[in-house]
Amino acid sequence: MWLFKRKGPSGFSSSSTAEEVTNGINGSGLTAIVTGASSGIGSETARVLALRGVNVTMGVRNMVAGKQVKEAILKEIPSAKVDTMELDLSSLTSVRKFASEFTSSGRPLNLLINNAGVMATPFTLSKDNIELQFATNHLGHFLLTHLLVETMKKTAREMKREGRIVNVSSVAHRFTYSEGIRFNKLNDKEGYNSWAAYGQSKLANILHANELARRLKEDGAQITANSLHPGSIMTNLFRHLGVFEGKLGVFEGIFRCFDLMSQ
Repeated sequence: MWLFKRKGPSGFSSSSTAEEVTNGINGSGLTAIVTGASSGIGSETARVLALRGVNVTMGVRNMVAGKQVKEAILKEIPSAKVDTMELDLSSLTSVRKFASEFTSSGRPLNLLINNAGVMATPFTLSKDNIELQFATNHLGHFLLTHLLVETMKKTAREMKREGRIVNVSSVAHRFTYSEGIRFNKLNDKEGYNSWAAYGQSKLANILHANELARRLKEDGAQITANSLHPGSIMTNLFRHLGVFEGKLGVFEGIFRCFDLMSQ
């Protein structure tokens, strides 16, 4: 469709691929963490970063799936520097363990891509008794970023290269509960709406990135923090929906994009 091929100020369009966007970039010497890298956007991000020479650590909940993605990357790119580490964003204990192990390894960190997430799940509490979508999509990444930001600051100073933190959010942040983030009702099962709860967690991603960017600038740290809407893409993020609902979700995303363009 013409809409998805129309180029923006960057010179790219909605149909541009990660390889096209990064063409000509040499990421040798950089280190990145990509959460949720065992499938979907995360695995493609890890693959293309590795293709550009970045040393990639894949934070994955399912180690079997993660190792399969790693093997596929190495088969395509024999020179790739890629590793897998267990990370369950819905568990604060798992997040702390991951951050501790990464920090203890002495590795630098230039890029932190907070990508992992769940969408429109039935009402469920995490291992820490927090509504699952808010726990996974926001709190886990919030804690992970907090635990790794000093390593990123140190890396930026020593390498004299700007670090980047990216929160993968969604245009769905516009469709949260009417009061926004329901801090006093996060675990309210009776008033739970799976899509509004998803929007709530995505709104939190944006607010986190905005405030983090302000604080990093205030501290004089050479790190940027941004959030983004990745577009409507059929990945296993739709695994909690039926086939019809999953396809409907994609079309709904497209129509919402039209809505945004008209404003």
